[in-house]
Amino acid sequence: MENKKILIITYYWPPAGGPGVQRWLKFVKYLPDFGIQPIVYIPENPTYPIVDENLVKEVSDKAIILRNKIFEPYQLASFLSKNKTKKISSGIIPNQKKQSFLDKTFLWIRGNLFIPDARVFWVKPSVSYLEKYIVQNNIDTIITSGPPHSLHLIGLELKQKLDLKWFADFRDPWTTIGYHKSLRLSSFAAKKHKFLEHQVLNSADMIIVTSKTTKTEFEAITAKPITVITNGYDAEQVEKQNLDSKFSLAHIGSFLSERNPLILWESLVELVHEIPDFKSHLEIKLIGAVSQEVLETITQFGLNFYLNNLGYVSHKEAIAHQRKSQVLLLIEIDSEDTKSIIPGKLFEYMVSNRPIIAIGPEGSDFAEIITNTNTGVFLKYSEKMKLKSVILDFYNQFLEGKLQSNGVGLQKYSRKSLTKELAHLIQSPF
Repeated sequence: MENKKILIITYYWPPAGGPGVQRWLKFVKYLPDFGIQPIVYIPENPTYPIVDENLVKEVSDKAIILRNKIFEPYQLASFLSKNKTKKISSGIIPNQKKQSFLDKTFLWIRGNLFIPDARVFWVKPSVSYLEKYIVQNNIDTIITSGPPHSLHLIGLELKQKLDLKWFADFRDPWTTIGYHKSLRLSSFAAKKHKFLEHQVLNSADMIIVTSKTTKTEFEAITAKPITVITNGYDAEQVEKQNLDSKFSLAHIGSFLSERNPLILWESLVELVHEIPDFKSHLEIKLIGAVSQEVLETITQFGLNFYLNNLGYVSHKEAIAHQRKSQVLLLIEIDSEDTKSIIPGKLFEYMVSNRPIIAIGPEGSDFAEIITNTNTGVFLKYSEKMKLKSVILDFYNQFLEGKLQSNGVGLQKYSRKSLTKELAHLIQSPF
């Protein structure tokens, strides 16, 4: 029996690095195991803020890859300021109080002239290209993955033109995502975003989201079926790691200005002064893009002596650091808008056998996952004394050589288990 063909429309694909690429790279890897032939449509000449050539080797040889040229304003804007363009395209937005005139100009242009985002110019050529391909190859199911949410507009137009089953996959929310308020939107632009979001959510046959909070938010906008399929972890082939000799607290991934956890820096400074030998063991390990404000704050607190800022590393190296660091840090912005965000790295953290210290807003979806899997401790931004106590407890376990995590019920978050869930959804009539 021939495998069912599905067309997946995504922007992030190897050699793109960072978390955005992992979800569909892994779904595509496992879908053929469940009788589904993935056909992946991607840009031919994208502007990826992070590149990881190693991920190219992970692309399934069973996938059919379609490429089509894209025009992105970032390609023009980079002539003015390559560094600022790269940061904005990767989601690192300067703190409002520290934004230069050029920062404000870039953000205003990004938010008001390119709706829903700067990849919107790919919509029309993609619809034209894919309409022919879909008809010629008898495809009846498409999936769009956002952000960038302009890709959902490709799905919307194809749905209107052809008799298709359309799944809209939201790796992040649309109008409630944390950085949305930083885009300096005019009232017209804000309404346009809301209109497009409403149109997509009420036109797709099925909505897929990564968290329960996003599902609840979307249920207020549409009556269409919504399924939660979280991100997950894969069985990564990484050599056994020796644990760091230092008491290393590692943050892996983008460290945005809004995530700057003052309670963490305050707790560490106090422990340096209060606990003999703590300063001789402490290492703050940052891996990935880090905002200047976070680095300045670490210096202001006098913690730069303990800082090991490694910058961006390949995904494979990041996994290795997760497994050898003593403690893993998961920091989310303290905002009602970020309760729904479940960082993709959480699931890799959970199977690293290292304890997690997570700081975020009350009611965060990832707090429940950490608690239920026994993989770490979640704290609100108001719980500084508790945070200090947790760090001290982990430090004492480190001194005794007993610091580790004992996770439970992790198998349901494996990429293969999640793909099985997705495949069942694709093949079910509704």
